[in-house]
Amino acid sequence: MLTPSLPRPVIRSLVASAVLAVIMAAAGCSSGSAPRPAAGTTGTAPAAGTARGTNWLQYHGNAGRTGSVAGLPAAGRLSVAWSRKLGAAVYGQPLVIGSTVIAATEADQVYALNRTTGAVRWHRRIGTPLPLADQPCGDINPLGITSTPAYDPKTGLVYVVAQNGKSEHLLAGLTLSGRVSVRVSLPAFDHEPAYDQQRGALAIGNGYVYVVFGGHDGDCGPYVGTVEAVPVSGVGRIFDYLVPTARQGGIWAAGGPVIGHGGTVYVSTGNGAAGATRYDGSDSVTALSPILKEVGIFAPTDWRTLSADDLDLGSMSPALLSDGQILQVGKSSTGYLLNAAHLGGVGGQLAQGPVCGALGGAFGGAAVSGDTVYVPCVTGLTAVDTAHDRVSVRWRGPANVWGSPVIGGGAVWVASPYTGVLYELAPATGHVRERIKVASQLPHFVSPSLSGRLLLVGTMTGVVAVSGA
Repeated sequence: MLTPSLPRPVIRSLVASAVLAVIMAAAGCSSGSAPRPAAGTTGTAPAAGTARGTNWLQYHGNAGRTGSVAGLPAAGRLSVAWSRKLGAAVYGQPLVIGSTVIAATEADQVYALNRTTGAVRWHRRIGTPLPLADQPCGDINPLGITSTPAYDPKTGLVYVVAQNGKSEHLLAGLTLSGRVSVRVSLPAFDHEPAYDQQRGALAIGNGYVYVVFGGHDGDCGPYVGTVEAVPVSGVGRIFDYLVPTARQGGIWAAGGPVIGHGGTVYVSTGNGAAGATRYDGSDSVTALSPILKEVGIFAPTDWRTLSADDLDLGSMSPALLSDGQILQVGKSSTGYLLNAAHLGGVGGQLAQGPVCGALGGAFGGAAVSGDTVYVPCVTGLTAVDTAHDRVSVRWRGPANVWGSPVIGGGAVWVASPYTGVLYELAPATGHVRERIKVASQLPHFVSPSLSGRLLLVGTMTGVVAVSGA
């Protein structure tokens, strides 16, 4: 089944490991033949941040989702700069626009905070969150704004999508003074709005806000994975892409859509309808035109098995490299190296290899630096070398530290959802340089935002800013 949660054996293993980690802390402190494009033929949006990496405008900093910011000062000793309770969980990454931090909560509230002090400048309620008891299935209570917002410098608006009651999803565009300038009720192109959940980060590109939908935890109901392209003005036709499966095929990875060369939109999909006899678009990396026409697709040859065994390929968003390749890792733990310009269809990978451990898979969004992809495996963050058309593990980080990583200040940053600890790792070896407790627990697939010398982390109650990055 397609679900944002982990397979039960993995949960048992991770919980046991997390408990052991807390106790210890208390005690002591193959390949295909598709051609590869020349280097530089696929570009991504430049890393956010014009004032020494101050800005963080979308998930992982840019529409290419690299998670990497150049020009930051070298990391130093870590300390909590401020902590702000906002009354509900912050599942998405906080954004940073100049001196303002934007955080969206599961209470359907959008907050603007002072970057230096964390003081609340304003907050706006967008919709009515849905209690868990009223959801068809799920694990977020209440369900409000789950995805990471996105800021468009051209319109000057922050875009969020809120769950509004049982079956409506509202796209809102807010000015930096808090005025709601755009408000769009998003259509349910699968005709099953009560079963749709909007978890993947929003993406800005080509004059559109890209919004993806999957199912609730528990994978109930007859939903179908969907991508929508909404004009940034909120006015005009909304384009759509439905995964061509009878049901499921959700697009739910926390990193959301990835935008590459020429405005191509890449998404990864999950399990499709059980018993499908012909390939149905599930368990894929799918390339879409700016108006969401399918222009390429990849799926492993064992896609039927992946669907039958709840091994979504789409548990992680595609990791787009600057040389025109994509690394995709899902719940099966196998990494597939793809040619972004020619995904190759079923079995069309350039190479494949084991990435995550036997009890895990990859969830959330990766970070990319050169030929290295830092993959959020539930068994521990894993650095993967993709040079020379291969998939080779360079190192594995601390066990069960499986948040989605970012890179900056000469370090890799990753947080542990179950222990609430933020880690600074050496990029070349994965060795722990620093660590700091920021909360007792963090949301699934948590990923910090980088802003100058600050790291901002969404928690189950608000936002924590850590200095020293």
